[in-house]
Amino acid sequence: MNKRLMRSNDRVFAGVCGGLAEYFDFDPTMVRLAYAFLTLFTAFSGLIFYFVLWLVMPERNLIEH
Repeated sequence: MNKRLMRSNDRVFAGVCGGLAEYFDFDPTMVRLAYAFLTLFTAFSGLIFYFVLWLVMPERNLIEH
Protein backbone atom coordinates (compact mmCIF):
# COMPACT_ATOMS: atom_id res chain seq x y z
CA MET A 1 0.00 0.00 0.00
CA ASN A 2 1.29 3.43 -0.93
CA LYS A 3 0.94 5.89 1.95
CA ARG A 4 0.64 9.62 1.32
CA LEU A 5 0.80 12.39 3.86
CA MET A 6 -2.55 14.15 3.54
CA ARG A 7 -4.80 16.19 5.79
CA SER A 8 -7.38 14.05 7.54
CA ASN A 9 -11.15 14.17 7.50
CA ASP A 10 -10.87 13.43 11.26
CA ARG A 11 -10.14 17.05 12.05
CA VAL A 12 -10.41 19.52 14.85
CA PHE A 13 -9.17 22.51 12.89
CA ALA A 14 -7.59 21.79 9.49
CA GLY A 15 -6.78 18.07 9.69
CA VAL A 16 -2.99 18.43 9.96
CA CYS A 17 -2.55 16.55 13.24
CA GLY A 18 -5.08 13.92 12.17
CA GLY A 19 -3.23 13.45 8.89
CA LEU A 20 0.10 13.07 10.67
CA ALA A 21 -1.48 10.53 13.04
CA GLU A 22 -2.88 8.50 10.14
CA TYR A 23 0.41 8.55 8.24
CA PHE A 24 2.54 7.47 11.21
CA ASP A 25 -0.21 5.20 12.65
CA PHE A 26 -0.47 7.08 15.97
CA ASP A 27 -3.44 8.03 18.08
CA PRO A 28 -4.72 11.43 16.85
CA THR A 29 -5.27 12.65 20.41
CA MET A 30 -1.64 11.97 21.30
CA VAL A 31 -0.43 13.83 18.19
CA ARG A 32 -2.65 16.80 19.10
CA LEU A 33 -1.35 16.83 22.69
CA ALA A 34 2.26 16.57 21.53
CA TYR A 35 1.65 19.43 19.10
CA ALA A 36 0.11 21.56 21.86
CA PHE A 37 3.13 21.00 24.13
CA LEU A 38 5.50 21.71 21.25
CA THR A 39 3.72 24.97 20.54
CA LEU A 40 3.71 26.08 24.17
CA PHE A 41 7.34 25.21 24.83
CA THR A 42 8.74 26.70 21.63
CA ALA A 43 7.29 30.18 22.08
CA PHE A 44 4.43 29.44 19.68
CA SER A 45 6.68 28.69 16.70
CA GLY A 46 4.59 25.52 16.37
CA LEU A 47 1.85 27.72 14.93
CA ILE A 48 4.07 28.60 11.99
CA PHE A 49 4.89 24.91 11.52
CA TYR A 50 1.17 24.05 11.58
CA PHE A 51 0.21 26.68 9.00
CA VAL A 52 3.06 25.62 6.68
CA LEU A 53 1.87 22.01 6.88
CA TRP A 54 -1.70 23.19 6.29
CA LEU A 55 -0.59 24.85 3.06
CA VAL A 56 1.67 22.00 1.90
CA MET A 57 -0.39 18.92 2.78
CA PRO A 58 -3.13 18.12 0.25
CA GLU A 59 -6.65 17.60 1.52
CA ARG A 60 -7.96 14.04 1.46
CA ASN A 61 -10.85 13.65 -0.92
CA LEU A 62 -14.09 12.66 0.77
CA ILE A 63 -14.50 9.76 -1.67
CA GLU A 64 -11.00 8.34 -1.13
CA HIS A 65 -10.65 5.61 1.51
